[in-house]
Amino acid sequence: MEVNFNNVFDNFKNLNVLIIGDVMVDEYYVGDVNRISPEAPVPVVSVTKRDRRLGGAANVALNIKELGANPILCSIRGNDISGEWIHSTLNELGLDNAGILIDHNRPTTIKTRIIGNKLQLLRVDQEDCSEVSTSIEKNVLDFVKSQISKVDVVIFQDYNKGLLTKKVISSGIKICQKHDVPTLVDPKKDHFLDYKGVSLFKPNRKEISDGLKLKGELDTQVEIEKAMRLLASKLGTKRVLLTLSEMGVAILDNDNIHFMDAHPRKIIDVSGAGDSVISVAALAVASSLSWKAVAELSNLAGGLVCEQVGVVAIDKTRLLEEASKLSLS
Repeated sequence: MEVNFNNVFDNFKNLNVLIIGDVMVDEYYVGDVNRISPEAPVPVVSVTKRDRRLGGAANVALNIKELGANPILCSIRGNDISGEWIHSTLNELGLDNAGILIDHNRPTTIKTRIIGNKLQLLRVDQEDCSEVSTSIEKNVLDFVKSQISKVDVVIFQDYNKGLLTKKVISSGIKICQKHDVPTLVDPKKDHFLDYKGVSLFKPNRKEISDGLKLKGELDTQVEIEKAMRLLASKLGTKRVLLTLSEMGVAILDNDNIHFMDAHPRKIIDVSGAGDSVISVAALAVASSLSWKAVAELSNLAGGLVCEQVGVVAIDKTRLLEEASKLSLS
């Protein structure tokens, strides 16, 4: 039966999504470049706009909210001005702070992007990526236990900033499995192979290559399929969703692999595309769509956000319009 996306998207409002991962501040200096610095061969950006946005797992929460579902965010922040800004901004946007823990041993992560003539020229990161203490681990897992009975799907949003330790990952997955809640992972290299038994694992091409220590560029379908099957066997999962930039996406479902081409887009900025992909995938999984439909819908989402500058949440209306043109079952 063909998917009725109007009904699917309308039902998003009934879904609760727990997001466990690193939150951060995405900061932007935007301006024009008209000359090269006399001090060094670098462009001079005359700043015309400064902007701050919720980033990392907080951007995933924004995507979930924009899609009409209820995000429950579990993360850490520093006891500093940037951490307070995250707290107040979440409040202003109607997002709950109950699961945001204060870690007094680290600053809030800030990613500063310098954009000149609509191109990103430089990124500056301020962060401490050491792993959280055992007391923070316990508090995180206690929060997960307190929320899991009302949750429809869980996202592990990993940016290697220290929150998702082996303990948080393994114990968090066990809690979800005990309550039969599906789990999705947007991984990074450090704990790439620690997410054993998850429902859906979503790396990009570089991440799967680095995580499995593969040689080559994975630029053929044969190489990609081999890597996906190897990853699935190591994780003990039946499903891998691999994003392939201009090549679209591929999904491994049990023993079958499906490739979906990228839709024609005017690519402006790929920042945050993975956040939108995992958000849409999570809601599609919680809506019991077929795994092929999960991949197709996620593929659309990733392309749409790349048409805008900076980290932005997916536009639900545009996504629905384009999804409705697809014939999916």
